[in-house]
Amino acid sequence: MDQSLQERLHLVLEQQRAAFERERLPSLAQRRDRLRRLLAMTRQHGEALAAAMAQDFGHRARQESLLADIFTVESGARHAIRHLPRWMAVKRAPTALHFLPGRNRLMPQPLGVVGIVSPWNYPYNLAMNPALAALAAGNRVMIKPSELTPLTSALMARIVAEHFAPDEMTVLVGDAELGRAFSALPFDHLFFTGSTAVGRLVAQAAAQHLTPVTLELGGKSPVVVDRSADLALTAERLAFGKLLNAGQTCVAPDYVLAPRELVRPLAQALQAAMRRLYPRIAGNPDYTAIATPRHHARLRGLLDDARARGATLLSAHDEPPPADRRLLPTLLLDVNEQMAVMREEIFGPLLPILPYEQPAEAIAYINRHDRPLALYWFGRDATARDYLLRETHAGGVTVNDCIWHLGQEEQPFGGIGASGMGSYHGVWGFNRFSHLKPVFHQPRLAGTKLFHPPYGRTFERLLGLLKKIA
Repeated sequence: MDQSLQERLHLVLEQQRAAFERERLPSLAQRRDRLRRLLAMTRQHGEALAAAMAQDFGHRARQESLLADIFTVESGARHAIRHLPRWMAVKRAPTALHFLPGRNRLMPQPLGVVGIVSPWNYPYNLAMNPALAALAAGNRVMIKPSELTPLTSALMARIVAEHFAPDEMTVLVGDAELGRAFSALPFDHLFFTGSTAVGRLVAQAAAQHLTPVTLELGGKSPVVVDRSADLALTAERLAFGKLLNAGQTCVAPDYVLAPRELVRPLAQALQAAMRRLYPRIAGNPDYTAIATPRHHARLRGLLDDARARGATLLSAHDEPPPADRRLLPTLLLDVNEQMAVMREEIFGPLLPILPYEQPAEAIAYINRHDRPLALYWFGRDATARDYLLRETHAGGVTVNDCIWHLGQEEQPFGGIGASGMGSYHGVWGFNRFSHLKPVFHQPRLAGTKLFHPPYGRTFERLLGLLKKIA
């Protein structure tokens, strides 16, 4: 490890920690000021950020960047600014009868310095949404963005430096070596978004300092189509959720479980829906490219492996493969678990469809695998819907659509099991980056004195009474 790199990182961390020690509990006005600067920065540079992302990807739809990266940060910042007084308030907590007249309070306090490691697929959103939650909670923030989106990362570093002091929030740009050194710093909290494999390494590095972590990972998010579903509506919404950002979304539908007799009709409806959304792929400004040559080659390899093992590949578009990194949306039928496409998170515009006979069979398939970050159900049968919700685990669920649970500021977002640990958004993000310190206030006259030694019959009677009332 480069000694100068380690020294540089530790210097930034110590500068932020010293600033935190000088201001351990920032006021409401200070926190709102930081959030307003983040909001102004996002509004001022939104178009430039979208252009940088388009260059980094080879092509990325401007509208997708403005919606999924820029708007989401603006919305999160406005929500935090509006609700911050309530989140920051010291809250009353119930006090058990035998502790009266004492009283309980819950006091939110900042943690200190928060590290954020953000990915390439939504490079601004997944850096700044955790950052705004950390700032709202009163922390200092260090961000390591992905080296796979170098222009976006460099632009983020510049605009953050223009709007924030280095001891408030800073962006550190570098390669994977810097990322490894960054993850090993003794932060007060480390927030990581990325693959499950890298998340395990990040958790191991953080454990050396007992640094608490939030891991927002991924996995294979299933879609269950019920026999009661409206196929045309299902196909339209499923096609949008799958092809947003060309499938390079942590909560993108990864595979579909459909009643056996509906597999072919659903595939045909999906092909038609994909063509309506994107009449052509080559040169279409609305359709995003695969971000890197390595990722593009990996997806081509998944298709080749599936074809060689007997899968039926259905392209939605009758055109040759584009010359750039745009990848034709492809449905895969007759798949099995020996195929890499059914073992790896796809992260691209490929969608396998598997048949089932009864809903219990679909649920059993989901439960045999790692708990996913997202799960989607389509149908009109409330009994079947509730059965699936009861019998499966997932980080979050959208019913009769895809992805939109991710955008809810009044709901937590996070994974479970191999898809992650911890959640954020709205008040859950504030609490994630706070220590909710319990405080018990004991008055001058307190009944707890009756439990002091020397012990005797009075103690025994009181303990017996407590067992009845507590």
